[in-house]
Amino acid sequence: MSLYIATAAIAYLLGSIPFGYILVRVFRGQDVRDTGSGNIGATNVARSSPALGALTLFLDAAKGLLAVAAGSLLAASGPHGGAGRLYSLAALSAVFAVVGHMFPIWLKFRGGKGVATSVGVFVALAPKTLLLVLALFVAVVAAFRYVSLGSIVAAVAFPLIAYALRDYHSSLPVLGAISAIAVLVIVKHRDNIRRLLAGTEPRFLIKKRTRA
Repeated sequence: MSLYIATAAIAYLLGSIPFGYILVRVFRGQDVRDTGSGNIGATNVARSSPALGALTLFLDAAKGLLAVAAGSLLAASGPHGGAGRLYSLAALSAVFAVVGHMFPIWLKFRGGKGVATSVGVFVALAPKTLLLVLALFVAVVAAFRYVSLGSIVAAVAFPLIAYALRDYHSSLPVLGAISAIAVLVIVKHRDNIRRLLAGTEPRFLIKKRTRA
């Protein structure tokens, strides 16, 4: 039991590192929560700085992947290991990494929506599904210019495609983690869903700098 608690704690702390907040504070001297949507994720960061937005996306995904890797290492280091425990701890790490990003202790539990961190954990848990869903996400955003809509559609589709492809290592905990993360992402987008239905959701447009 202590191994599972340690795994969840490590994954949560890794996931809770608020890279978007840190980067904007360090390089622009601003609080990203005071601009745009008020979110600390890559989309909101990119509205003011595309370069920092791209870096935020990479780092948020990397911490998700690192959390799953840490969980897998802990599973391998303990006695009586096996594929069952390996996938159980990897699944636990995935969920808590995303929870950490959404509810970081460092920012009074006001975090991001978990999309980039979910991408990182899915690199390890369901890579084939991830490629298909990323293509779906890009297609939706390109067609409608709503990142939130692309994220919601991707979240709904991910567990269905993973199940159809059997891309979950034949592990029910992994499939459960994929489904739980999808639900968390959708719930965190509830305000976006309301705005989409009302026609008030802002489209994603990067401001071009004007020359003096």
